[in-house]
Amino acid sequence: MSDDQKPVLSYKGFDANLQCRGFQYAPGETFEHKGKVEACAGGFHACEYPLDVLRYYPPASSRFFTVEQSGQISRHGDDSKIASSKIKIGVELNLAGLIKAAVEYTMSRCKPIDPESPAYSTEENGLATASGTGGAATASGDSGAATASGTRGAATASGYSGAATASGTGGAATASGYSGAATASGTRGAATASGTGGAATASGYSGAATASGYSGAATASGTGGAATASGTRGAATAEGRHSAAMASGFYGKARGVEGTALFLVYRDSDSDGDEYGRIVHAKAVIVGQEGTKPMVFYSLNSAGEIVEAD
Repeated sequence: MSDDQKPVLSYKGFDANLQCRGFQYAPGETFEHKGKVEACAGGFHACEYPLDVLRYYPPASSRFFTVEQSGQISRHGDDSKIASSKIKIGVELNLAGLIKAAVEYTMSRCKPIDPESPAYSTEENGLATASGTGGAATASGDSGAATASGTRGAATASGYSGAATASGTGGAATASGYSGAATASGTRGAATASGTGGAATASGYSGAATASGYSGAATASGTGGAATASGTRGAATAEGRHSAAMASGFYGKARGVEGTALFLVYRDSDSDGDEYGRIVHAKAVIVGQEGTKPMVFYSLNSAGEIVEAD
């Protein structure tokens, strides 16, 4: 533990009410802990590496903020978690912002292995960048970042808490590791997060975001985009105009802005054998109709009714 003179920029997760372990926070406010400061034992906790936050707060049901930690500092041995005696709550980030911060974090600490495409990195915290047309970037180490910014580029982050970004037209970004994050910001881009707690964001026109892992979150914020959460307890969000969100896994939920389409499924979890997981109910609704409200998560109950999700 040490007293750091310079504040540490980090990232913190909260529940929907901006609480953490029952403590109420507020944007722009500074809080001070009077007791022992020790990582995982006492003090205010946050993570220096943005995607490490997903280890503690699932992307489907949490809010994320930048924070400034100062005073007494205690660091965690297994990841970038920090405990501090003081914390100031900064600005809120959506999943795309969190992923962008993760890529910037890694890029600021790594030297690209090759300025030409394709690029490949197996080192922990490694960075692979492919900026040419049709380039491919792969980062397979823990907390690695892969970026493909050219047309039809492909970026893959397969390590724990990796971040993959494809910003070119028709690009594809895949994060297959635990708590990985994939972002496709170009037109008709595809982002896939297949690991547990992964987050996929497609912000470009007609983009597709898919989260297939447990508690994954998929967001389509571009016009005509599609977000699909097929894993157990997954969450799909349609933020773009004329977009759609589908929750097809066990206990999935979906939400969207007014006028977007939600596709909801209820699966049998009580039966055994071939009957387990069969689709019992399936319904579609346009947000704003049948009593549905914008940006509120919905799911199907056992009777096939559309209800607000927990």
